Order: sequence, then C-alpha cells, then structure tokens
Amino acid sequence: QNFASITRLNTDHPNMSQTVVHEATGTIYLAGQVPDDYTLDAQGQAKEVLSKIDTLLGEVGSDKSKLLSAQVWLKTMDDFGAVNEIWQGWVDPVNKPVRAAVEANMAHPDILVEVMVIAAK
Repeated sequence: QNFASITRLNTDHPNMSQTVVHEATGTIYLAGQVPDDYTLDAQGQAKEVLSKIDTLLGEVGSDKSKLLSAQVWLKTMDDFGAVNEIWQGWVDPVNKPVRAAVEANMAHPDILVEVMVIAAK
C-alpha cells in the first residue's frame, strides 16, 4: 500500500486528524464535527456543524455535492425532525449521500449534534 498518498490535515488535536485524504482514491474522511457553541439549540448546532464541514471540505478542494456518506449522532431523537430541516436546507438535493442518524451519548453533555462525513475529492 502507498501510505505516502495519505494526507492528514488539522492534526493539532491529541486524538485525531480533522481531515484525512487518501489521494490514490480521491477519498476524503472528516472526523466527527461538533459545534463550537454548546449553548445553541439542535438546529443552531446543526447549522454550525454543517458550516464546519463545508469549510473542511473546501480546504481540500471538495464540497457537499461530493458527499458519499454521512453519519449523524443526536443526543436525543426528539431533535430528529428539527435537525432534518437544517440538513435538507443544506444538503445538495441532486447529490445526497447515504446517511444514518442515531441517538447517542455525546462526549460533552451539551453537545446535541455531531456529524461525520466521507466525500470524494
């Protein structure tokens, strides 16, 4: 395997890179993105998270139209409809990725939404 074709970006976190690009396949992997402002409601947190995804994909020459897969974690499924409203306004309607959304315990009690995506370059 050609590990030289793997680029890791935004590596200042002690546990992970924020972005990993497998150049040979043109595949981009983003770490799970959480909001910066934990005081926002689920829709506000979702907007912030999706904006962070836009930024990270843009840094490597991609965008949401090239999403392949998305995983959405919600602190409570009570927020499913509200977060879906934000998702539907953000996602490229012609190029929707496969997606799963589940309820999960979060790393911080005030995080309501986390999203991780895989995209093509």
